[in-house]
Amino acid sequence: MKKILYFVSAVVITLSAASCEKYFDINYDPNLPASENITNDMIFPGIEAALATSYGDFYRITGGYFSQQYSHLFGTSNYLDYSQFEMSATRSNTHYVQLFQKVLVNSKTVSEKAQAEEDWGTNLAAVALRAFAYQILVDCYGEVPYTEALDDTILTPAYDDGKTVYKGILAELDEALSKASTGQKTAKSLLYPNGNSTDWIKFAKSVKLKILSRMSGAEDVSSQIGALVADGDFITSDAQFAGCWSNADGQYSPFYSEEFRPGMQYNVCANLALIGTMIITNADGDVVYTDPRLAKYFATNNQGAYVGGISGTNFANTAPAPYNNAAGFCRPIVTPTTPVAVLSVAEIEFFIAEYYAKSNSAQAAEHYAKAVKASFASNGVDGADDFIAQWPYDNTNYAKSIGIAKWLALAGSNNFESWCEVRRLGYPAFGTVKGSDMWNGSNAVDISGYEAGTLYTPYKRYDQVGDNTLIARWPYANSSQTRNKNCTEFPGYTTKVFWAK
Repeated sequence: MKKILYFVSAVVITLSAASCEKYFDINYDPNLPASENITNDMIFPGIEAALATSYGDFYRITGGYFSQQYSHLFGTSNYLDYSQFEMSATRSNTHYVQLFQKVLVNSKTVSEKAQAEEDWGTNLAAVALRAFAYQILVDCYGEVPYTEALDDTILTPAYDDGKTVYKGILAELDEALSKASTGQKTAKSLLYPNGNSTDWIKFAKSVKLKILSRMSGAEDVSSQIGALVADGDFITSDAQFAGCWSNADGQYSPFYSEEFRPGMQYNVCANLALIGTMIITNADGDVVYTDPRLAKYFATNNQGAYVGGISGTNFANTAPAPYNNAAGFCRPIVTPTTPVAVLSVAEIEFFIAEYYAKSNSAQAAEHYAKAVKASFASNGVDGADDFIAQWPYDNTNYAKSIGIAKWLALAGSNNFESWCEVRRLGYPAFGTVKGSDMWNGSNAVDISGYEAGTLYTPYKRYDQVGDNTLIARWPYANSSQTRNKNCTEFPGYTTKVFWAK
């Protein structure tokens, strides 16, 4: 049972007493209860906190840069490599280890304890989060240890291909769902504080839909998706870690803590691609449409305008205003208590729309509209019908319609998933203009050539990625490369993961 010590808090755990951050203290204290007395109520919130602090910070930031929703602020350079579509083995290492040791290992412990107690609701909750974490890892690295990964006796587990991992976690979800029933009490939780298996059943089925939809281009899983859609038992409100952050040092929401808390260096600002798609102008330069969600995603600059940066650069003092001043750019709207998004109703509706696009265009259009309306509702704004008029659903190119609409819907909450879906659907696609066409590196910026709903090659991009190409995967984490003799050879930054378009 020693593996649970990766995550058991060094203080007495009471869910109502403090923030999510409390569950992130992994120091071992000999005064803790003996391992046999440690309960799932003690362990499970820590698993959630580990997931939330990585997914809501590192994965959000990298996803925002890699999907061109974020660009780099003038005057700083902490994430300039991300802005240039670069990821190193050391950059992702901490979060790779965190997901493995503090989410996957401990979720297995929770499952084992729950199964021994025939607590099938808690078992399902642990399996659902484990599946969610494994999907993140596959979507980043392509191949990760799975079949041998959580075996305490194997110190250098073999790597499995992404499809094997996906099929494995689907099988785990199916088995856990088959044993769980509604109305069961579950372990204390940050995601679902009511502790009811009914919520976890809906969440697990929604995660399953996401996994199947992601792999649908690599394998025919239409019958499995169809069965889920027919059942219709998905989340009815956005799944997010909310209500567990506070405006106190050490208790901030993860993205706020990284980018916005007092004393931190600011780096993230809006990308011109996102702003140029959410604010549409005509040939004369007059604004003909503004997506009201933009005001929920980003604050205006010091002149009350929406200005985005260009991927691959943090500009220079010689740039024209407002590009020569950090205050001239638009920063994300984030507070100390901003929820960490996990899975939204809008995403579910987009997946359903995609399923119907192959057989029933009317149903596809209906669920496309439901997805857009769900996104607008989540952001507390009206105007979904105006958006649909501006970006109507086209079943002859459903990937483009859904891809652009989903990219916009995820821009304010779940940027990592946006990067994944752009790679899978192929939209937004790259346009004809490049970053070097818009910024000359010295004293001129001209964004008039940008086309709404497209991506562009960064002004300076990582040489192993190339023009008109997204970073397709990350190099294997440093700890795997240096400590696991079975780590496979990195196939390159443009080698797509198994499900990518």
